[in-house]
Amino acid sequence: MRKAFGLVQALLVIVLLSGIMVIAMKYAHVTIKQTSDMYARESVELFMDSAVELTLLAISGYDRQANGNCLETVNLISPDGRYDASVSIQNYYLLAGSTDCTLCGVRCVPVGTEESHGMVLLEMVVATNALHPKNRDKAIRLTRRTLQRP
Repeated sequence: MRKAFGLVQALLVIVLLSGIMVIAMKYAHVTIKQTSDMYARESVELFMDSAVELTLLAISGYDRQANGNCLETVNLISPDGRYDASVSIQNYYLLAGSTDCTLCGVRCVPVGTEESHGMVLLEMVVATNALHPKNRDKAIRLTRRTLQRP
C-alpha cells in the first residue's frame, strides 16, 4: 500500500485549516472595530478636556457686573462639527460677602478662605453629532462633573 493522504484525510485538513482562518478573520474584524471605537472615545474625551478649558475661559471673560448675573451654561460645537458639548455651571464657590456672590444668587456657595475663592463646579455632557457623516454607528455620550478654578 502506498503512503498518501486519503480523500477523507484531505477533507479534514481543509476543514480544519478553513476553521482556523475563519476564527482568525473574526478576531481581525473585532480588533479593527475595537480600535475604531477606542479612537472615537479618545476623540470625545479630548474634546471634553478642551470644553472644560473653553468654559473656564468663558467664565473668566464674562462680565457679571454688566449682566447682573453669573454664567449658567455654555454650549460648544467642535470645529469639524462632530461633537457637541453642553456645560452646566452648577455652583460658584466665592468668598462670603463678595459682590460676585450676591450676583450669582442660589448658585453661589460662600466660602470662608481666600484659597477656595473662585472655584466652579461644572457638569458637562459631550456627545457625538448624529448628523455628521463620520459619526455613523458611533453614538458616544460622556458625562463628567469636575471642580475647577478659572
